[in-house]
Amino acid sequence: MLGDVLAQPAQLADAVWRADSAAIPRQEAEGGLVVAGMGGSAIGGDLAAAALSGRAKRPISMARGYELDPWIGPDTLVVCASYSGDTEETLASFEAAGAAGARRVAVTTGGGLARRARAEGVPVIGVPAGFQPRAAVVYMTVAALECAAASGAGPPIREEIEAAAGPLGALAEEWGPDSPGDSKAKRLASALSETVPVLHGAGSTVAAARRWKCQINENAEAPAFATELPEADHNEVCGYASPLAAVFLEDSELDARLRNRIELTVDLLRDGGTPVERVQARGESPFARLMSLVLLGDLVSVYMAVLAGRDPTPVPAIDRLKAGLG
Repeated sequence: MLGDVLAQPAQLADAVWRADSAAIPRQEAEGGLVVAGMGGSAIGGDLAAAALSGRAKRPISMARGYELDPWIGPDTLVVCASYSGDTEETLASFEAAGAAGARRVAVTTGGGLARRARAEGVPVIGVPAGFQPRAAVVYMTVAALECAAASGAGPPIREEIEAAAGPLGALAEEWGPDSPGDSKAKRLASALSETVPVLHGAGSTVAAARRWKCQINENAEAPAFATELPEADHNEVCGYASPLAAVFLEDSELDARLRNRIELTVDLLRDGGTPVERVQARGESPFARLMSLVLLGDLVSVYMAVLAGRDPTPVPAIDRLKAGLG
């Protein structure tokens, strides 16, 4: 898992090439873009929407389940993302999108999704095999961004994607396994071990908070939760107690009102004795800053697993559930 995380910067160019190779038709989708998927295959849709925050021209939404919203129709592009190609919820969404007359794109390594898509003439963006699904985050995110550009849901940001590789590579070295013990990633992992982290996102960092939460759940096999400002200030802020720890994921371009809320919420929680960590996104573009948070969170989760004496790669609980579903 650690090697897959450190490879994220290098995967950007390959992800762009794979999306290009699928030759997605350039056709306006007046109804917007829907990304249908589950777990690690779905997070790319959240991150793509976040990277385009404030720049999206049409709705970009997620479908996590067996059914699609009834408004989806021929004017909508539905991206069905399943790393294995056999996720039953995503296969159901693929069929539902076809029945609704929606345009479709499949993002997968193969499996039933690839077979059905090719049989029906649906474009397939191929993803390399050999990962855990959650480790394919770069491929899933870039695929969703390219589909957004092809459908007119968002502007093309390929220059941002390509330009992010170098700075992210430098961050991978700064936070990687050979970094000092007080590096950002290792220090955070140590601070969050034996706590229950609550990841706070705001604006463009909400998707990153979800990613951190899920990576800690799966890689470290530890409880973690994600929440969103300003909503959390209207309820969750009242319920903090040990062993909760608050982590705030921040971006320099956040709305001034959100930045002010973060400051006030941090002070409130610290005054109540809650451990608080603050993480600032790094990078020149919205995409680069978002992916810096993804990279850091992934490394933190792997280091938390190491500190707990766990292998961050297998997920036996999820495997058992899938086996039970047939």
